[in-house]
Amino acid sequence: MSRRPARSAPLVATALGPSGGLAPPPAPAAGTGGHARRVRFRASDGSVIGRWWLSVDHLMLATIAALVVIGVVLIMAAGPPAAGRIGADPFHFVTRQMVFVPLGLMVLFAVSLLSPRGVRRLAVVGFGLTFVMLALTPLIGPEINGATRWLSLPGFTVQPSEILKPFFAVVVAWMLAGGAQSEEVPGTLISIGLALVVAGLLLSQPDVGMTLVIAAIWCAQMFMAGLSLVWVALLGVTGLAGLAAAYVLFPHVASRVDRFLDPASGDSYQIVQSMKAFTEGGLFGRGPGEGRVKEDLPDAHTDFIFAVAGEEFGLWLCLLVVALFSLLILRALTRAMSARDLFVMLAVGGLSVQLAMQAVINMASSLHLMPTKGMTLPFLSYGGSSMIGVALATGMILALTRRRARTEDRP
Repeated sequence: MSRRPARSAPLVATALGPSGGLAPPPAPAAGTGGHARRVRFRASDGSVIGRWWLSVDHLMLATIAALVVIGVVLIMAAGPPAAGRIGADPFHFVTRQMVFVPLGLMVLFAVSLLSPRGVRRLAVVGFGLTFVMLALTPLIGPEINGATRWLSLPGFTVQPSEILKPFFAVVVAWMLAGGAQSEEVPGTLISIGLALVVAGLLLSQPDVGMTLVIAAIWCAQMFMAGLSLVWVALLGVTGLAGLAAAYVLFPHVASRVDRFLDPASGDSYQIVQSMKAFTEGGLFGRGPGEGRVKEDLPDAHTDFIFAVAGEEFGLWLCLLVVALFSLLILRALTRAMSARDLFVMLAVGGLSVQLAMQAVINMASSLHLMPTKGMTLPFLSYGGSSMIGVALATGMILALTRRRARTEDRP
């Protein structure tokens, strides 16, 4: 009979230590960087941050980070002159913005961790609270420059409309998605009612620009939900009629339109100074902190922060800001169009339109491409309400566009 060959001795030697026990695995050679020394997130990582990092859209995250950094630099440039005009400490606005920015980033991160169902629940609760605040604003809010848009709370003031916008977009998306999935849910009628009531409250302040943003969000979501072209044309005609009515009913709107068409017809000081800032900035700007027009521009740290960018850093930074906003919005819309869930598609689409409208109105006003409108530039302008509102919107976009398994929580 043939005998089986004995096992190889070297194999036994490598498995056993000198005393007969199991030998430990060899340590990685120097310079090879063993896996034990590397910190990286893997698909099997069970931590909340690990799962978030693997599923979040890194391109949108990097774009947001770049806008935040640019905003901090511009506030440091525009803040001291604005503080000097009101007799405050030179770093009054800079210090306050350094509080608003971390707070906004914490809100953005916390919201981006939510599931679609969590985003919907947050929007419903948030919309209810900010709707009540919006209704109280014309009644108890202070009048500033002929408008009542702020609420004075203990220790701070808040502009409810800034925070209501992202909640409105998500709630309308939920209504439209629910109506499309079940004929028993009058989602379209509810969304129309919400849009009309919110628009009425905004016009009572009055705030025509914010009303325009709310209307654009609702119209975009209705179109994405499958609205027929006949209704699209009807909405377009209604929008033009609304703009004409605003010109007739609100004197400040008529004044701004008239000054846009004929600058000599009224006080056009701010827009003249804004255009001067872009002209003097040229291609590469006058240098950080070297701007002079900002000292005579009353709202340089808020509504005209884009003009500060043009004067101190030049055309290249302005184009970079436009490119970053375009990248963020187009990326979000692309992810929305590829979503399998109607609610996610409508919510991300509405939130993207909100950011786009706000950025376009601010930059176009600064460049005298449309009548001036007091609207902040997302992530760049000074303001706590603006920062929190934008953080909520972008946090919801990041949350809804995260990569998820099919079995994960659905809205």
